[in-house]
Amino acid sequence: MPRAMNAAGAPSGGQPGDVLVRLRSSLPSLQPAEQRVAQVVIGDPAASAHLSITGLAEKAATSVATVARFARKAGFDGYPELRIALAGAAAREDMLGVGGRQPPAELDESASLADVVSSIVHHETRALQETAEHLDLDAMQAAVDAIGAARRIDIFGVGASGGVATDLRAKLHRIGRIAFSWKEVHAASTAAALLGEGDVAIGISHSGATLDTVEPLTVARNAGARTVAVTNFAGSPLAEAADIVLTTAARETTFRSGATASRTAQLAVVDILFVAVARLDLAGSTSALSKTHDALSARRLSSSRAGAADGRSGS
Repeated sequence: MPRAMNAAGAPSGGQPGDVLVRLRSSLPSLQPAEQRVAQVVIGDPAASAHLSITGLAEKAATSVATVARFARKAGFDGYPELRIALAGAAAREDMLGVGGRQPPAELDESASLADVVSSIVHHETRALQETAEHLDLDAMQAAVDAIGAARRIDIFGVGASGGVATDLRAKLHRIGRIAFSWKEVHAASTAAALLGEGDVAIGISHSGATLDTVEPLTVARNAGARTVAVTNFAGSPLAEAADIVLTTAARETTFRSGATASRTAQLAVVDILFVAVARLDLAGSTSALSKTHDALSARRLSSSRAGAADGRSGS
C-alpha cells in the first residue's frame, strides 16, 4: 500500500525557517552524535551560523565528519550551505519575536508572568504558522478521501493527544460518521484487531514514539485498515506504522510551554481534517450538524434563566 508522507527531511525551497522545522522533525531518525549537533543548532541557530565546522563539532562534542554528514542529512550540499540557512532562520526567528524580542525558550523560577504570556503565545502562534507552512496537502487529501469513504474510523491517542483524539471523534460523529476514540491500550488494540479493509485508523502522538498509540495503529494496519498518523516527527515509529503521515511543527520545552503548542498544532490538523471531510457531503453534514444542535437545544439555559440562576447562586 503506497504511503503519502510529508518529506520533512528533504531539501526544499521556501522560508529560511524551514531548516529548523526539518531538523526538529528529523530528530528521531538521527544518530546520537547527529542529534547532539541538531540540538545545538536548533537551540541557537544565530550562534551556530557563526561557528566554523570545527567549532560546531566541538560544541556538540562530536567530529567534523559527523557535522558534515548531519548537514547532508538536513538536505544541504555541505556545511557552508547549512550555515547560510541557519543565519536566515535566525533572522526570521528574531523578526517573529514577541514584543521586539524572543520570549525565553525555557520558563524557570526567574520568569515573570509577562514572560509566561509571551512564551505561550509565541510558541502556539509559531506552531500554527509552521504547521500550516509545512503541511503536506497531498497527504491531507489522501487522509480526507480515506475517512470520507470509511465504514468506520477508530482514533488512538493517550495523554494530551487523547484529548485531541476525543475531539476529532466528537466532530466526526456530529456529521454522521461512525467514529470511536480510544485512550486505553487494551481497548484500543482489541478494537484495532476488528478493523479491516474499508476502515480507517488514526494515531495521534506528538513524539510518535508512544507505545500505547503505535501498537494499536500497527494492529489496525496488519488487520487491513488504512492508517493515518498525526505526529511531529516524520521518521517516528508511529509514522512507520502509517500509510498516510500528517506532520505538525510544534516545539516542546522543558517546562512544557511547548506542550500546549503541540496540542494546538494537533487540534489545527484535526480541524482541517474535519472541515475537509464535512465538505465532501456539505448538504448531509449541514443537516447532521443541525439535527445534533437541535437535539441539545433544550439543554441550554436562556439568557434570562441563566441570569436568574446566577442571582440565586450568588455567583
